Amino acid sequence: MSHRSRAVGVLVAAGAALLTSIGGVAQAETGLPAPVAALLDSGSASLGSSAPVAPDAPRLTSVDNFRDIAGTGAGYVGTHGRHVNKGVFYRANAIVPNEADLATLAGLNLSTVYDLRTDDEVAQKQNVLPAGVAYKRIPILSGNINEMLGKIKAPEDAVTMMEDMNRSFVTGEVERAKFAELLTAMANTDGAQVFHCTAGKDRTGWTTALLLSLAGASDSTIMEDYLLTNEYAKDSIAKNTEGIKRAFGDAYLNYIPLVSVQASFLQAGLDQVDTTYGSMDKYLTDGLGLSPETIGKLKAKLLG
Repeated sequence: MSHRSRAVGVLVAAGAALLTSIGGVAQAETGLPAPVAALLDSGSASLGSSAPVAPDAPRLTSVDNFRDIAGTGAGYVGTHGRHVNKGVFYRANAIVPNEADLATLAGLNLSTVYDLRTDDEVAQKQNVLPAGVAYKRIPILSGNINEMLGKIKAPEDAVTMMEDMNRSFVTGEVERAKFAELLTAMANTDGAQVFHCTAGKDRTGWTTALLLSLAGASDSTIMEDYLLTNEYAKDSIAKNTEGIKRAFGDAYLNYIPLVSVQASFLQAGLDQVDTTYGSMDKYLTDGLGLSPETIGKLKAKLLG
């Protein structure tokens, strides 16, 4: 198989995921991304809690988009000024850690990892997990990716593809069923949990938006957290951009929007929620079919 064919294959398998067969995993910076500071209240919660703040999620050099959905510091602010609990739900890209990062993951006492990738994606990068961590596959892939990729003749077409993918998380019956399965499992599972796809940005980004919505985070917080992929994974995005150049030659610019995130991607899905269901609450109950018990359990984990 040619280098270009392998690149197309990964794009097909992962949608807009990073090109896992091109370029290595980048080393993440250790500094706190600047947008986080504006989203977090570094003091005690508005309710006057003096409970100690849980430690930030470690920065992993070999799983560069690994992070806590609650943010850093005191955590994102949710309902009634309460901070989203840290150390409960983590998001990630494909979990293929080096030895040091594997030891770090083991120290988090994770209970379960949810893999949202398809069979082809898993074949590209097999997860490597600490001993004792449960592994659950809930594959989610939206639409006919071959057909969608075939329509990309300009960068604007790639942007449209990503916006349509996020809309399908709302309109697609199969996609909704899978997200419902994921959230229900997370509600009913004890301990720290991780969910991920290939790049940790699209299916993972949508799941995070749902959880932060349940926690009562603001729209701006949800969007800023979504865009942090471009900061956390910027080195690997750059390497994969170079890989696209090698694979697609002069046409590489057409595919560049697929390796990062843009606000319009997530916003397309959020707007579709309003159009189809009228509110996020209705999407969760009527669209995903989540029970009041499941929603209550998730809120208790996020804010309890």
